[in-house]
Amino acid sequence: MILNIPLAWLQLAKQKVRFFVALAGIAFVAVLMFMQIGFQDALYASATQVHKNLKGDLFLISAQYKSLTSNQSFSRSRLYQTLGFSDIESVDPLYVQFAKLKNPINGRKYPIYVLGFDPVKPIFKLPELQEKFELLQIPDQVFFDRASRPEFGPIDEYYQQNKPMSLEIFSYLGLVGYKIKICGLFSLGPSFGVDGNLIVSSSTFMRIFQERDANKIDIGLIHLEPGANPKKVLANLSAKLPKDVVVMTREEFINFEKDYWTLRTPIGFVFNLMVFMGFVVGVIVVYQILYSNISTHFVEFATLKAMGFRNKYLLVVVFQQALILAALGYIPGFVISLGLYDLAKNATKLPITMDIEKALIVLISATLMCLTSGFFSTNKLRKVDPADIF
Repeated sequence: MILNIPLAWLQLAKQKVRFFVALAGIAFVAVLMFMQIGFQDALYASATQVHKNLKGDLFLISAQYKSLTSNQSFSRSRLYQTLGFSDIESVDPLYVQFAKLKNPINGRKYPIYVLGFDPVKPIFKLPELQEKFELLQIPDQVFFDRASRPEFGPIDEYYQQNKPMSLEIFSYLGLVGYKIKICGLFSLGPSFGVDGNLIVSSSTFMRIFQERDANKIDIGLIHLEPGANPKKVLANLSAKLPKDVVVMTREEFINFEKDYWTLRTPIGFVFNLMVFMGFVVGVIVVYQILYSNISTHFVEFATLKAMGFRNKYLLVVVFQQALILAALGYIPGFVISLGLYDLAKNATKLPITMDIEKALIVLISATLMCLTSGFFSTNKLRKVDPADIF
């Protein structure tokens, strides 16, 4: 029995060293794309962790709001004004601001993000906080984000071992520290703009930030009555509230934050540029591989053409080679990226995870990259004339 092995595979596998070098080059490009997309996705995921974990049907923010990490406060009366509208059940104010937490081991101060709310009911979806949020009613007690970066010291370990730890927190411009006690832990994680998080009561928040106007809040959480139509309520609030505030759904709130990092910050532009450049580099690498292979087997292609094979057949062979390289180069690239994702996640504490969407995006990109390279590399093949060779 004679096996019908495709010519494309035979040409690639003939020179094994060159073939494996080619696969290594494509695997490297795949890893590059995986890492760029992974970090870009981590940027959006980490920047919107708070948005996703807030309880609320609608969200009220200042018309000057840019991002969660930029303070754009508005009058608390605007939030309570919404209670006069139909289908509004309750509201909750949220205060957010950067402070500096003193590492209890080395005494250095590091920026930490402080979120304050009135602990009469939990406004976060975080399981640990929902179970023990009443502890925040005790003055100076706070919840610490165990997923924060390690600069803040072994707070998580000390708390779990029931070791007493005195922590000191400073307002960003303050010179005098304020003593706090860790009463619980939660997991939220850092972002590109935040190294760690604290959740405190609104009263503790005001003691930390004594210069802060208590009548100014940063985010308003609006809870609707059961059965209410969010879009109808949103339209009603947007039409009748003063224009110094904006009402959004959760999805709009999250997309607004993503747009800020994508369009208004250098890091968003850099990530988009690097993903594009990774694709371009991949096209160039695969083009060199395929063009070199065509040059090596140029006489063979000319012979096939002299035997009556049309250009279409020769081009199909090159495109088959492109697909083989894409498939076989993608597999090691995917495996290597899994290990690098874990390494990067442990090092940065960012939510860098592999999922089906990323795997498909890179696979499709690698395939398009190789097919594009195949198209450009066949220019020489289209013009081959057996009479010029023999």
